[in-house]
This record gives sequence, C-alpha cells and structure tokens, in this order.
Amino acid sequence: MPVLKQEPVALAAGDTLTWKQFERRWDATPEVKFAELIGGRVYMPSPLSVTHGEMDSFMQLWAGYYAAHTPGCRTAGNATCRLFGDAPQPDTCLRILEECGGQSRVRGKYLHGAPELVAEVCLSSAAYDLHEKKDLYERAGVDEFVAVLLHEREVRWHRLEEGRYVLLKPVAKGILRSLVFPGLWLNSPALIKTDTATLMETLERGLASAEHAEFVKALRARRGGATA
Repeated sequence: MPVLKQEPVALAAGDTLTWKQFERRWDATPEVKFAELIGGRVYMPSPLSVTHGEMDSFMQLWAGYYAAHTPGCRTAGNATCRLFGDAPQPDTCLRILEECGGQSRVRGKYLHGAPELVAEVCLSSAAYDLHEKKDLYERAGVDEFVAVLLHEREVRWHRLEEGRYVLLKPVAKGILRSLVFPGLWLNSPALIKTDTATLMETLERGLASAEHAEFVKALRARRGGATA
C-alpha cells in the first residue's frame, strides 16, 4: 500500500512548537522573513512601520560602527539566535567572537548561545519585547539588553546583575555606557531625536577612550591565546 507523503505544515503565529518543528515549518514557509519562538510559542510580527525601520537602522549603524572599530566583536541585525529551546530574532545584537572569549557561537545557519548585548525597538512598554523576550534574554544570560520605546520616546538599558536585569543609569545628559563593551557609548536623547551626527560623535568619544583601547588589547590577547 503506497504511503502518502505528508507536506510540512506552514508556520503560523500562535503555534506551540519545539525548535525542530519551528525550524522545519519555517523552512517550508520561505516567504516568511520574521518569526520568533518565545516560550515555545510562535510570534510573527506585522509589517514594520517606517518609524520602526528607521530606528532599527540607527541602532544597527551604532552597533556596527563599534564592531568595525573593535576587532573581536561582531554585530548582526534580525539574526535568529538559539537560546534554550527558543529562537528570538533580535533587531540588533553585538557579540564577542567565540575565539575571543565570547559566549555565543555560529553553528550552521544560526547563532547559538547568548550574545553579550541585544537591542530591540519596541512600539511601547506593552510590547512582548519587554515581557516574554526580556524574560528569555535574562534567563539565557544576555548581559545587556537595550530597549528603545518608540511611543514613550525612551531608552532603557538593562544590565544583568546576579541573574536579574537592573536599569543602567546615564553618566551625564542621557549618555549610557556599556559595562561589557568599553567605549560603547549611547547618547539616548540623540537616538530618540534621530540626530545621527550627535549619536556618532558620542560614540566616537567612547571609541577614543583609554578603556576602549584596553579592551581591544585584551581581545587581541585572547584571540592570540586561542590560536597559540
């Protein structure tokens, strides 16, 4: 008796799936570009607004410029990360390379393990980015989580301390400084105003700092030790 070949089911928002089921259904739905598995549930965001897309580009510019000037670090936009049995797709992530002591690694098509920093552009404080995804990032050990709230016009930089997120305080006039990536300075008022010149001028000052130079030196030493 012939066995009928069962076609894979397409991915759908609200499905409760394992990672393997999620990956198989996503592969069967090539037209879907954005999908996440959070707490075993599939989330598929609606088409992004121009405002969201513009803020995405600012965050990726900021993180990408830092990575370009910090050998041993790399950034990615909307890349799927395997965290436990889930698969978030952060708007921006910045990570230390595995050979330089980073806690994430590339395996196959996806990033496995927690990047040191992720950033999400949120429509409001009610968005699941600040609830289900934030909880996942916290449990997975993402050291820093930057949330840009479009409705509230606010930046919240969460720092992992003893397994829980606490908010990082500005050093002056809304400038936030990473504790994981020395020299990664964010001028939050400039970001909210989409003032590119001021945003990048603040980052340039961070990149020119002594602590950034020391960090680059340490990353090179780690890479050298890994290849020795």
